[in-house]
Amino acid sequence: MAQPMITANHVCRYFTMGPNTVKALEDVSVSIQPGQLTILRGRSGSGKTTLLNILGALDMPTKGDVEFDGELLTQLTEAQRDEVRRQKIGFVFQSVALMSSMTARENVEFGLRVAGYDPAKRRERARYCLEIVGLSKRMDHRPHEMSGGEQQRVAIARALAHNPKVIFADEPTAELDTAMGLQIVKVFRELIENEGATVVMTTHDPSMMEIADRVYTLQDGEIIHE
Repeated sequence: MAQPMITANHVCRYFTMGPNTVKALEDVSVSIQPGQLTILRGRSGSGKTTLLNILGALDMPTKGDVEFDGELLTQLTEAQRDEVRRQKIGFVFQSVALMSSMTARENVEFGLRVAGYDPAKRRERARYCLEIVGLSKRMDHRPHEMSGGEQQRVAIARALAHNPKVIFADEPTAELDTAMGLQIVKVFRELIENEGATVVMTTHDPSMMEIADRVYTLQDGEIIHE
């Protein structure tokens, strides 16, 4: 088996709410292999999004360590973690967060600009990524002219455009019907098979489980099944 892309060891995440301490994650250890689709599964409040945020360097654990592509995130400065996110990570969120005044291509180009991608290559790269997700004929349309599934595919194209090590997707199918949700997950599978991508995705939808290479099930902040 290849060296893991991400390893989380005995991760805990606690939040203080007045006099109370909420244990969002308790002694969680996971391993994310490169070139695979890993699903973090669980109901609302299970801790899956908290874990995703920690694996993606958006949040830090209260205890434990996270190693990302050979670097211990817990030993990096905030500026260094910002650079890891900018260069090595792509995010797809439940709310697609597209710029409403921009076309699909312009949204992807904007993401490339933020990532510091070569200006001379941004336009062609944006076109290529939109073609990958099946939107070659929709790249000049704005979000309000597209379906929910098409908007989510634009968000995926934006996330993969700068060649990140890992794409993190937080409930990307939650606002879609089952058929459209399966289409989105099929896009992720094609990215893994054709582009060598690594994808980590949260969901509570049991219909997605058979498509994954690995599934971690969380309940009350703990891994209960792997």
